[in-house]
Amino acid sequence: MKIGLTYDLRQEYLDMGYSELETAELDAVETIEAIEGALFELGHVPVRIGHARALMKALVKGETWDLVFNIAEGLKGVAREAQVPAILDVYGIPYTFSDPVVMGLCLNKALTKQIIRDAGLATSPFVVVNGALPQSIPFAPPFFAKPVAEGTGMGITEKSIIEDSKALAGICRDLTRQFRQPVLVEQFLPGREFTVGLTGTGPETRVMGTMEIVFTPAAQGQTYSLENKENWKERVTLRPLTAEKDPLIREVEPLAFESWNVLGCRDGGRIDIRCDPEGKPNFIEVNPLAGLRPEYSDLPILCDYFGTSYVRLIECILNSAFQRMGGGK
Repeated sequence: MKIGLTYDLRQEYLDMGYSELETAELDAVETIEAIEGALFELGHVPVRIGHARALMKALVKGETWDLVFNIAEGLKGVAREAQVPAILDVYGIPYTFSDPVVMGLCLNKALTKQIIRDAGLATSPFVVVNGALPQSIPFAPPFFAKPVAEGTGMGITEKSIIEDSKALAGICRDLTRQFRQPVLVEQFLPGREFTVGLTGTGPETRVMGTMEIVFTPAAQGQTYSLENKENWKERVTLRPLTAEKDPLIREVEPLAFESWNVLGCRDGGRIDIRCDPEGKPNFIEVNPLAGLRPEYSDLPILCDYFGTSYVRLIECILNSAFQRMGGGK
């Protein structure tokens, strides 16, 4: 099968003058090479396409592919992860991972939490600050503040946990100014944190495993910030857990599974979960376009811990997409 690869290569944007922070979500060449190698090993013919503009140019020239393996994050706009799927939908070309509606929804953490909450699943109370603070916040501090539509821990620092209500307005102003978007303010969850890997779609979804995120003394605060993620080997311990080892996983993994399907996510990704003061797991956010860099990104690390090789992970993602295509390869 001829499989196109859509992606946003970080170095290309750095060479164009974008900053390290602006490009933090984008991919390293090692990720592209790893996916390419896995596709070759699985008997497919990978073809590099690149970012959304390169995709449009190729389509105008009449190029086509049996399937597109899409990991393009996009650079601008709150619907940036939806751009490549939307273009491919116009041309009727199938692709991996979620559709434009789900991609746009899941990047907006407030809308995602609203759907999770309305489905009766556990998530911390929240408000969206777009300008002035509401006259009253309907929950007590400590608060947790972050941009409403960023990923990779962008905008999360040691200042994100706010004990003093008087400091909230200033922190929200700073985040709004820096990221030019509203701020999500949640009631901070002080308990244990987990990330759950999933592959598949709908009833075929499979939990690949769960890791606890444990922050070391070297971590920048007790949150999965951009700094902590980029230096995770020194700042974070990733602890694989099963229900046999820790009974709490019997609550964590069903919450992840239900959240994945309530949101309509497809093929593969991660759900992040953190516990409240009583130890009850709560949905934090979903990553329907999870990083796939071997030995660096959480999803392949998690899968490897639980005996799923990188090539097998890519195969699971492809098989889910093939099923949606009607089973043809």
